[in-house]
Amino acid sequence: MAERLASEGKKILIVDKRDHIAGNAFDYYNEEGILIHKYGPHIFHTNSEDVFRYLGKFTEWRPYEHRVLGSVDGLLVPIPINLTTINKLYGKNLTSDEVTDFLASKAEKRNPILTSEDVVLNAVGKELYEKFFKGYTKKQWDLDPSELDASVTARVPTRTNRDDRYFTDTFQAMPKNGYTEMFKKMLSHKNISIMLQTDYKDIVDIIPFKTLIYTGPIDSYFDYCYGKLPYRSIDFKFETLNQENYQPTGTVNFPTSNMYTRITEFKFLTGQKNEKTTIVYEYPTAEGDPYYPIPRKQNQEIYNQYKKLAEDHPDVFFTGRLGTYKYYNMDQVVAQSLALFKKLKTREEYVQ
Repeated sequence: MAERLASEGKKILIVDKRDHIAGNAFDYYNEEGILIHKYGPHIFHTNSEDVFRYLGKFTEWRPYEHRVLGSVDGLLVPIPINLTTINKLYGKNLTSDEVTDFLASKAEKRNPILTSEDVVLNAVGKELYEKFFKGYTKKQWDLDPSELDASVTARVPTRTNRDDRYFTDTFQAMPKNGYTEMFKKMLSHKNISIMLQTDYKDIVDIIPFKTLIYTGPIDSYFDYCYGKLPYRSIDFKFETLNQENYQPTGTVNFPTSNMYTRITEFKFLTGQKNEKTTIVYEYPTAEGDPYYPIPRKQNQEIYNQYKKLAEDHPDVFFTGRLGTYKYYNMDQVVAQSLALFKKLKTREEYVQ
């Protein structure tokens, strides 16, 4: 938003409570010279050529297809569940057609599909649900899948071929020199000023402005007048090891064992060469920075009250995960921002 508006001659002030730019996508080189993501792995993927081309103005891309293994029954098997997963788990040698029938025989048809549990049971049945989804979801959200909206597990498909890529989007790549470098280039415009380690509420009455683009928590903007919207956070534990690699792929999930949900090894993501390697363990928690809006009906109802209140503030635009209380991927946030920019351009006071 800042870059697009600045390119149209608008003067922009970015205010951030943190001591760095780039938000949750912030990355930096640690003491061993390994590029790590401070707020957990951020893997870029999109089907939108517009989004990919827009970001490509600020970075070269390194092609990267993310792969995830799950630690299940003492084996490391591909996630999402695919043909290899089933054959390895069950000691079979099924074809794609046969695995379709196999999964159909396991499935427990649900109608209507209302919850995350319904989604999985409907697709793969109880046994695979318990091996891959139930424990992981409980750790991640501190809720049973039966208490969560269907959208959570609908994000993870089941495949009947050997495609072991986590994402199947048309464009899959990582910024060649990292996300922070990409954002630095994006913000290097004479019309953009930045204030870090600043709460906008401390300066909002001092600095005159016409329009506010708000990407913080919408409930915080309205001083929690309808109560606090719940989020899940993550406690990241980083470890640098005196070995070239730790695991066979970028991320390994632990659906049923350990307190952490997954381990990510950054060198897979960045393509770096280093005799050491850095990994991160993710421990979901209720306290901490707000990362994941919790998709439940009662939370959506609270958000809807704030959204209605926002209609009385025509010069404030709420966007992003926190501003709209929705679990967006990075490319979706970029697309949302580009769409909001176009909307702003049509406003009469913008043209004046």
